Amino acid sequence: MTREKYIEYCKTIAGATLDNPFEDIEAVVVRHSDNRKWFALIMEVDGKYLVNLKCEPMEADFLRGAYEGVTPAYHMNKTHWNSVYLESDVPDEEIENMTMKSFELTMKKVKKKNK
Repeated sequence: MTREKYIEYCKTIAGATLDNPFEDIEAVVVRHSDNRKWFALIMEVDGKYLVNLKCEPMEADFLRGAYEGVTPAYHMNKTHWNSVYLESDVPDEEIENMTMKSFELTMKKVKKKNK
C-alpha cells in the first residue's frame, strides 16, 4: 500500500481527522475527532514510509514475527505500538485491520456510573 492510498483509506474512517502538526518533519497524524487522540502516525524514515499503530502487546509481538514489515514502533512505546512499513510484505487488508484495531484501542472510553 502506498502512502497516498493509506491516507485516502484513513479519510474514509468515520470519526477520524488528519493533520500535520509538525513544522520540521513531514508527518501526518490521524486522530479521533472527538478526543483528539492519535491512532496512526504516517512518516518517512530512512526513505521509506511507515505508519505507527497502537496494538495489544501480545498481538504486537505476533505481528512482528509474522511480517518483516512490522517492527517495534519508531519513536513511540514499543510495547503498545508497532511501525508498519507501507510498501512491504504486509497485505493492504492487514494494514487496514491493524488501523481499525488502533482506532478502537484509542477511542473515547465510556465511563460506568457508580451504583
